[in-house]
Amino acid sequence: MSKITLIIQREYLSRVRKKSFIVMSIIGPILFGLMMVVPAWLSTFENSQEKHIAVVDEMNKYDSAFVNTDVIKFDILDNKSEEGIRKSYQEQGYDAYIVINDDLQKNPTGVKLYSEAQVTFEMKNYIERQLKSFLEKERLNSYEIEGLGAIIKEIKNVKVDLITIKLEDDGSEKESSTEIAIFASIIFSMLVYMFVLVYGTQVMRGVMEEKTSRIIEVIISSVKPFHLMMGKIIGIVLVAFTQFALWVVLTLVIMTGINQVVLKGDSSAKLLKNNQEMVGMPNGSIPAAISAGAFEHQYTKALEKISALNITGMLFSFLFFFIGGYMLYAALFAAVGSAVDGETDSQQFVLPVMLPLILSIYVAMAAFRDPGSQLAFWFSIIPFTSPIVMMARIPFGVPAWEIALSMVVLVATFVFMVWVASRIYRVGILMYGKKVTYKEIWKWFWFAGR
Repeated sequence: MSKITLIIQREYLSRVRKKSFIVMSIIGPILFGLMMVVPAWLSTFENSQEKHIAVVDEMNKYDSAFVNTDVIKFDILDNKSEEGIRKSYQEQGYDAYIVINDDLQKNPTGVKLYSEAQVTFEMKNYIERQLKSFLEKERLNSYEIEGLGAIIKEIKNVKVDLITIKLEDDGSEKESSTEIAIFASIIFSMLVYMFVLVYGTQVMRGVMEEKTSRIIEVIISSVKPFHLMMGKIIGIVLVAFTQFALWVVLTLVIMTGINQVVLKGDSSAKLLKNNQEMVGMPNGSIPAAISAGAFEHQYTKALEKISALNITGMLFSFLFFFIGGYMLYAALFAAVGSAVDGETDSQQFVLPVMLPLILSIYVAMAAFRDPGSQLAFWFSIIPFTSPIVMMARIPFGVPAWEIALSMVVLVATFVFMVWVASRIYRVGILMYGKKVTYKEIWKWFWFAGR
């Protein structure tokens, strides 16, 4: 077994056996699944606690505007003033009270909702919608045009639901989704950023630990510095692949379980019912058969739109740009780790290395909006930003020649940077107790091997 293989094996096994690796490999998919499901799951819980609201209508014209629901009950109080209800509304069993003291057609702020506790968004939204609906009907009736309400209602029901179709190379068609493409763009670009940053800095910390503990002096006596650096870089990237594979498998298992257990009829019906009440729709306005399966239908349709994406090509691109980006930055981080004696000294050298990574995130955000722009194109070719920016563009469809050009430039650059880093590494790894400057590092690079 070659020496570089032994180094790879040591780096790999020492990291995958750590408790932190095992814990994060398990917790990562669970957190991702929870972020996907918990908001929808929580919305299925019905708010069964009734809220009683007193209404003081000083204008004597808005009584019919307030319609009771299963959880919100209105009581119209006769011969009551704001002062009369303020002191006794809680004693009378009310959670809040409404006062209307002006014509809302002329003064929209003539209605106020009073309560000791902050009212919920659903309650405030429901009351506003009820009053708005009443005022709309009142204004329509003022025109005294027969059937005007029905005409307006028919006009409001007009809608356009643009369906986007992706044409395949064989002439077939698949329904696609811009929203899903944006989501995939964000996920893949952020994964590249996260993995490159996390595992690149692991290379730097590993080099610094070996250097400060003087273990490196023993290792260097039997292994060439270049082999040591490459073994460390490759070993850690295998750790990243292992963790990514575990995340993919566990996420698929979790999402399959969610599909079978959580996203089924009863929960879907409750979710839709709560949404109806929140927007002021009466119960039963949507057929039960549609309510029970609506959420699951949308989930299935989303899966069909995801299939319109070139998942295989995106995964291949992700692996390539992650490996290329990681090799590029890991070499730079290894060089930084070899040049300094501690974490504090590394800050001045780490910042210039991280700046292109940070910049690429901002450019990727612009690429979400316009993946074909000149800004997105050039930053997807520049090797220090291309791993993230190109992955932000690929879900929207990128010409093959642009991807190929980006890959070639990235490979050429990381080969060159590995060579540069190795020259710095072979000198810096055995340098102790000296304050390192950029000028000093330049000397190491220029005179290494001479």
